[in-house]
Amino acid sequence: MMPIRAAILGYGRSGSSMHARALENNAPFEVVAVCDIDRARRDQAAERFGCATYDDYHAMLDKVQLDLVCVITRSHQHCAMTCDCLEAGVNVLVTKPWALDEAEAQRMIDTADRTGNRLLPWLPARWGCDLRRLRQLIAEGAIGKPFLVRRSVSTFATRCDWQTERKCGGGYLLNWGPHIVDPPVQLLGGHVKSVYARMKQVINPGDVEDVFFALMTLDSGALVQAEFTVSSVDPPSWFIQGDRGTIVVRERHLALHRGTPKQPNDPTDYSAMASGRDTTVEETLEGDLYGDEVAIYAEIAKALTGESEYPVTPAHALELTRTLDAIRVSANEDRVVTF
Repeated sequence: MMPIRAAILGYGRSGSSMHARALENNAPFEVVAVCDIDRARRDQAAERFGCATYDDYHAMLDKVQLDLVCVITRSHQHCAMTCDCLEAGVNVLVTKPWALDEAEAQRMIDTADRTGNRLLPWLPARWGCDLRRLRQLIAEGAIGKPFLVRRSVSTFATRCDWQTERKCGGGYLLNWGPHIVDPPVQLLGGHVKSVYARMKQVINPGDVEDVFFALMTLDSGALVQAEFTVSSVDPPSWFIQGDRGTIVVRERHLALHRGTPKQPNDPTDYSAMASGRDTTVEETLEGDLYGDEVAIYAEIAKALTGESEYPVTPAHALELTRTLDAIRVSANEDRVVTF
C-alpha cells in the first residue's frame, strides 16, 4: 500500500498531541509536512517527523504533494483553510467545530462537491465508549422506551486563551457542543425538530458564553437536554429516562436502574402502590470517553483507500451545525426555533 501523505495544519495543543499521535500510530499515514505560525512548534515537528515545515499553508500546498491535510487551527480559520486545501486537490480532515455556522459548512460542502475531494468532519465523541455502551443498552430495551436524555459537562475553572474570544470563533457552544449536543441525538436517532436554549457568560474573561443550556425535541417526540455549565460539583454525565428504568452515568461509572412503574392496587387509592421487582446493575466503562483518535484515523485511512465509508458524512456535520445555530438564535432571541 502506498503511504497516505499527510500534513498537519496547526501544530498546537490538539494538532501536536491527539492528531499527531494518531497519524504516527497508523501505518498507512506518513507525516510529510507541518504548518504552524510558531517557530518553536515548527522546530518540534521537524525533529519529531523529519518533515518539511512551513509558516504559510499556501506555500505548503504549492510545494508538497499531499493526500490529506488535517486542519487543526482556530475555529474561525477552518472554513477558508479547508476550502483552499480542497481547491488545491487535497482531501481534508477538519477538526470540530468544523464551521462557525451553516453558511461556512455549506461553502465547504459545495467546494468538496465541485472539486471531487474528500471532506472529513472530526466528531470523535461518536466513537466514545459511553455512547457505544449506551447504544447497546438502549437497543436491548434495558430501560424500555427512552423519552428523555440529559447530557451534561461542567467545569469550575477559567481559561484565558482564544476560546474566550468571539473574533476567533470561541465560546463553549462551538467548543463543547459537538461533544454534548450530538451524542444524545445519535443515541436516540432521528432529527432535531425544535430548540429552546439559554447561554451565559459566568466566570471566563472575553466576550463569549461559557455556559449553554438547550432543550431539543426530536421528530420521535423524545427530548434531549444538553448543557455545559459552571459548577463546583459535577452533575451526571448522562441521565437517561425510559418507561422501564433509568441509566445514570458519572464519567466511567454507569448505573442501570430497571423496574416496572408502580401502580395502585385500588385505582381510587393512589397511595396504595405496587410494583414489580426493581434491579440495579453497575459497571465501569472501558475506553476513551471522547473516542480513540488512533481508531478513528484507522477508519479515515480505510475511507481514503476505498476500503470503507467514513461514518461521519458532511451531511451529518451540517445537521449538527444547524442545531448549534438554532441554539444560538434561540438564546439570543428568546424563542423556540423550529426546523
